[in-house]
Amino acid sequence: MSLLKSSSKIGFLTFLSRVAGYVRESLVAKILGAGALSDAFFVAFRLPNLFRSLFAEGAFNSAFVPMFAKLKEPEKAKEFAEQVYSVLLTWLVGLTAVAQIFMPGLVWLLASGFKADPEKFNITVMLTRITFPYLIFISLVSLQGGVLNSLHRFSAAAFAPVLMNLTMIAFMLGLSKYTQTPAHALSWGVLASGVVQFIWLWWACRKAGFSLKINRPEITPEIKTLLKRMLPVALGAGVLQINVLINTQMASYISDGSVSYLYFADRLSQLPLAIIGTAIGTALLPMLSQLLRENKTDEANTMQNKGFEFAWFFAVPAAFALAAIAHPIVQVLFERGKFTADDTTQVTNALIAYSLGIPAFVLIKIFTPGFYSHEDTKTPAKIAVFGIFINLATSFTLVYGFHFNHVGLAISTSVSAWINAFLLWFILNQRGVFIFHKKTIFNAVKILISSLVMALVVAYSYSWLTQKTDVLYALAATVMLGGIIFIVIASILGAFKITEILQMLKKRR
Repeated sequence: MSLLKSSSKIGFLTFLSRVAGYVRESLVAKILGAGALSDAFFVAFRLPNLFRSLFAEGAFNSAFVPMFAKLKEPEKAKEFAEQVYSVLLTWLVGLTAVAQIFMPGLVWLLASGFKADPEKFNITVMLTRITFPYLIFISLVSLQGGVLNSLHRFSAAAFAPVLMNLTMIAFMLGLSKYTQTPAHALSWGVLASGVVQFIWLWWACRKAGFSLKINRPEITPEIKTLLKRMLPVALGAGVLQINVLINTQMASYISDGSVSYLYFADRLSQLPLAIIGTAIGTALLPMLSQLLRENKTDEANTMQNKGFEFAWFFAVPAAFALAAIAHPIVQVLFERGKFTADDTTQVTNALIAYSLGIPAFVLIKIFTPGFYSHEDTKTPAKIAVFGIFINLATSFTLVYGFHFNHVGLAISTSVSAWINAFLLWFILNQRGVFIFHKKTIFNAVKILISSLVMALVVAYSYSWLTQKTDVLYALAATVMLGGIIFIVIASILGAFKITEILQMLKKRR
């Protein structure tokens, strides 16, 4: 299966997930608004997701997939997966039990500023106790998804988040009147969504002939190797989540709503990252591992160049467009119910700052498989640690030196992401693992120019259209116009050929 076909399929399913996700977020904004209660829920939702992103998802897949892909005999591959499955489940149950006992301390580590409001802190602890077991199920989902991805079966794992969003929506609408607050219903929905995704991936693995059984956990040499590779990746793959943690902690001291402003803005900026970066990165890792196993280094470099071009082609115009029309996007999606016009302004400012880092966030997903496919998990981790210090220094400077408040936190995240992406590419280039083709460089510049022109046209067009029609119609027309302008200019500059796109679509039909 080609990189384009695999990443397109993952991207489409991820897009469906994001559509369902934005329906969910719109309902959350309407029902909870952006205040103390929403801050409490977002921290409760973020804590298990932080552990998942740092260890179970990014670290696990990056270390597990290359090892699993090397096992050519299905029986040995299944035995290895079941060993990991049993050890992971045991560790997760133990971690969850300890977390339930020390939950006030964990919440304090994530949002110690909430202690100034005992009621807000206590409800955050209660909600987090409900959501934390979600970590068990979603981590096992990551394992099952890693198995399926290694078998080049990407669809089931990519569709699982759709089920998560639909489950949370159902609980929010159906359970809110029976719980203490709507945030409690949402928290139970988080836990239920983990169970639903686990059942879905279990069925997919069984259908693929890899139904995993729980055995007595043993720390075998293979497990030791996996753990050794996972630990540094926990920092490397989870640097964005660590920066989010830092932002959440600092935002908890600013004002009610600051955590929520960052959350809503982050969710919008995550769309290009999820559809483009995660899709290509997920498909790229097993393919690179296979090419390198067959000593096809030139083909591996060509594939990485294609991955970069594909990512750059979508990420850069998405970033420019999001910054140009951030306010109407936030207004149309969220401004209703308890979500006020002032909330829209605050989220818009954070979204513009996050959008500046979108290409960097995507490129990190593209560059890291170059290390992991060579079974080097330490270098991205070292770069990630350096990025964390950059984020900390920039955050303190912008928040306390220039009083940028939550917007300063978003800016610092984007700055650290660009430094991270540059260092990843620089080291890959020095090692001769990822050498840019001349065509790739020229196309990247052409896409950058096309995106800048498109953003200027979009900003002016929306301002003119709002004088003629409703905000929603003006936004829809502006988005369509922006897409057309970008395609036309990029085609004229020679960044790509429309005929090639039409041929590809014809071939796929």
